[in-house]
Amino acid sequence: MSEPLPYKIAALCYLFDEHGRVLLLHRRKPPNRDLYSPIGGKLEQAIGESPVACAQREIREETGLEIPIDRLHLTGIVSEHAYAGETHWLMFLFEVVGAVTLAEKEIDEGMLEWHDPEEIASLDIPETDRCVIWPLFWQYRGAFFTVHIDCSSTPMRWQVEQRPQGPSQAGPSGLQQM
Repeated sequence: MSEPLPYKIAALCYLFDEHGRVLLLHRRKPPNRDLYSPIGGKLEQAIGESPVACAQREIREETGLEIPIDRLHLTGIVSEHAYAGETHWLMFLFEVVGAVTLAEKEIDEGMLEWHDPEEIASLDIPETDRCVIWPLFWQYRGAFFTVHIDCSSTPMRWQVEQRPQGPSQAGPSGLQQM
């Protein structure tokens, strides 16, 4: 049995502009320093913050945009066991419904940049994002999925635990499910 690790809860927020580009944060702070990821952050557990309120707060703090609850679609729940050997994560993935308008800018966390979906596979992104999260996001976009990723071994192992019934959407080329 391995040593117990802390469990952290976060919201990741997928925002798109009118050209279909996705907003990514080129992170300058841990976790995932120097990598690209959707905006988001840790849920404030001490105050009993909900995942939706966390998504709204993180979007407001990182972009200045006020997004109403009815524009936040819960598209996935990701659990990561022993990420980087340091932490277990429970992440709620929210897509903002409809386009947003925002200029690229530097914030305390790093640089906010717009990227075409086809570019994501060539960016420096966490391995769990590259192999599991982005492919599932594209596959089940507009629906809902849950996945558990075991990062404690190489290669990582993962299993989709819930997915929508019926056909799903295909994602951009270059992102393949393992």
